[in-house]
Amino acid sequence: MSTLFLRTLREDPADAEVASHKLLVRAGYIRRAAPGIYTWLPLGLKVLAKVERVVREEMDAAGGQEVHFPALLPREPYEATGRWTEFGPGMFRLQDRNGGDYLLAPTHEEMFTLLVKDLYSSYKDLPLTIYQIQTKYRDEARPRAGLLRGREFVMKDSYSFDVTDEGLDASYQAQRDAYVRIFERLGLEYVIVSAMAGAMGGSKSEEFLSPTPIGEDTYVRSPGGYAANVEAVTTPVPEAIDFADAPAAHVEDTPDTPTIATLVDFANAHHPRADRAWTAADTLKNVVLAATNPAGERGLLVVGLPGDREVDLARLEAAMAPATVEPATDEDLATHPELVKGYIGPGVLGPQARPADVAFLSEDDATIPYLLDPRIVPGTRWITGANAPGRHVFDLVAGRDFVGDGTIEAAEVRAGDPAPDGSGPLELARGVEIGHIFQLGRKYAEALDLRVLDVNGKQQVVTMGSYGIGVTRCLALLAENHHDELGLRWPVQVAPYQVHVVATGKDAAVFEAAERLATDLEAAGIEVCYDDRPKVSPGVKFKDAELIGAPFILVAGRGLADGQVELKVRAKGTSEQLPVDDAAATVAARVRQSLAG
Repeated sequence: MSTLFLRTLREDPADAEVASHKLLVRAGYIRRAAPGIYTWLPLGLKVLAKVERVVREEMDAAGGQEVHFPALLPREPYEATGRWTEFGPGMFRLQDRNGGDYLLAPTHEEMFTLLVKDLYSSYKDLPLTIYQIQTKYRDEARPRAGLLRGREFVMKDSYSFDVTDEGLDASYQAQRDAYVRIFERLGLEYVIVSAMAGAMGGSKSEEFLSPTPIGEDTYVRSPGGYAANVEAVTTPVPEAIDFADAPAAHVEDTPDTPTIATLVDFANAHHPRADRAWTAADTLKNVVLAATNPAGERGLLVVGLPGDREVDLARLEAAMAPATVEPATDEDLATHPELVKGYIGPGVLGPQARPADVAFLSEDDATIPYLLDPRIVPGTRWITGANAPGRHVFDLVAGRDFVGDGTIEAAEVRAGDPAPDGSGPLELARGVEIGHIFQLGRKYAEALDLRVLDVNGKQQVVTMGSYGIGVTRCLALLAENHHDELGLRWPVQVAPYQVHVVATGKDAAVFEAAERLATDLEAAGIEVCYDDRPKVSPGVKFKDAELIGAPFILVAGRGLADGQVELKVRAKGTSEQLPVDDAAATVAARVRQSLAG
C-alpha cells in the first residue's frame, strides 16, 4: 500500500448517483476524465482484466477466435449499410486533415463482415465465430451512473458466419449458452428476455438483463415463463365486435373537457350510460408526436389509443427505429390548424380524411399518418374528439366510422396485462442490459457483398449473428450488487486482491508478522495487498481495506502477543481469530474453496 498508486476518498463524488459509481471512485478504481469518460487506475484494471478473462475463456471454449479492430474507422463501410445515417447523433463522427470522414466505432458489424470477405470464399471455411474485446464509443446525450452508461466503454462483440439458416441457429445457441456460463461464473443474476433488434436489424434478438432497481430497462415476466423487454411486448388483439346494431355516431357539446378526466366526468354527468359508468377506457385518445429520422427530417404522426393508457416513447421509438420521437410542440400543431388541441378525432386523420383517389403517402397526400393501438378493433365504440373546441363524438365505431393507416405498439405496458402467449398476467421489473444477441441474417452480408461458393459451386450470401457483452457494465454491476455501508465486497473471482493483509500498531513485530503472512500467501498462489504504511492509524487502514473490498482481510495487531491474528470475511461481515502460525495456510484454503464455488 505504501507504493500502490492509490488515493481513497471519504466523501462521495458530487456527480455520482448510484452506489457503484460512488464506491469505484472513492476506492480508487476509476477517476472521471469527462462526462461519461473515465481513467482506469491499477485496482480498476485488475478487476477489468479478471472480468475479461472469464469472457475470453468462455468465448474460446465456444469455438470463438479473438481478433482486434481499430476504434477509428472509415465512413464507407457504414455508408454502405446505411448506418452512417441511421446511428444519428449517437455516433462520434470526425474528419482527418484531408477532409476524410471517420467515426469512433459504436459497434463493428461492418468491419467483421469485410474482414471475412477479404479472407474467406468457400463454404469449407465456415462456420466461423470471431470476437474482440475492445473500447467502443457512443455519444450519449445524458451519460449517467458512472460505468453503467458512459460515452466510452469496453465491450465484447462476437460474430458468427454460416452458409445456412440452420447453421446460424446452431451458432446462435452456442453463443447463448456461452453467455449463460459467463454470467454464472461472474455471479451476475440475469434474465433472458425477447428484445427488439432496433438499428442492428435481424430476425431474432434476446437481451440478458440483470435485475436491479436502478436499471434503465423495463422488462416483463409472466407466471408461465414469458419474458420480454417492454419494448418487444406485443398486445393480444381482441376479437372484432359485430357493430350491425350499434347506434349512429353523434356529436355533443362538451365544454371545458380538454383532458380525459374532464371528459369522463362530463359524459357521466350529462350523457350517462344505462349499463355502467363511462371510464377512461371508453375514450379514444389521439396523441400528436414528432418523429425525426437520422437525416434530421421531422414529421408528425398521430397515435390513437384507449384513453386509460399513455404513449410509451421507448416502445414507440423501438417500433419506429431508427427515428427518434418526442411529443409535438405548440409550434408543430400550429402548422396543422385542423388538429384542435384537446379535441382531436379521427375525422381529420387517416383514410377518412383523405380523398378516395389519393393513395396514402403519395405525393398528393398531405395528411398525417394515423396509427392505432391494436386494441382498437372493428366494432369497438368510443368517445373521441370532434375536431372543434368543446365538442366530442359519442358512439364512434372503429371499422364503420373510422380506420387507421395501420397499427403500432406504442401504449404503455402495465402490470396485470395479459402475456402475449397466454401464459398469465405480466409483472414489471427493472434491469440493466449486460448482454444482447442477434440473428442478423443476411443484412450486412448483402450490403457488403459477403458471399461464398456453396457445395454446388454457386455463390451464396453468408448469414450472420452478432453477440455483445458490456464488459465494463458487468464490472459496475458487480460493484452495485456487492457492497455494504463500509465499501465494496468483491466476489473472490474478480477481486483485485483476494486477501488484504493489514498491519496495525507501531510494534516492529506486527509488521514483521504481517509481511511474513503476505509472503506466505503469495507463495501459496494467493493475490495479496499488504498495507505496510508505517504512520497510518489502524482506523484509516481498516476503512481503506473495507472500502477497497478484498474478500478476506487478515489483521496482525494486538492479538499477535497471544499468537493470534484476525480474519474478516467481507461478504459475510464475520470475524474470527486464527493462530498466526496456521493463518496463511487456513486463509489460502478458504480462498481456493471460494474460487471452486
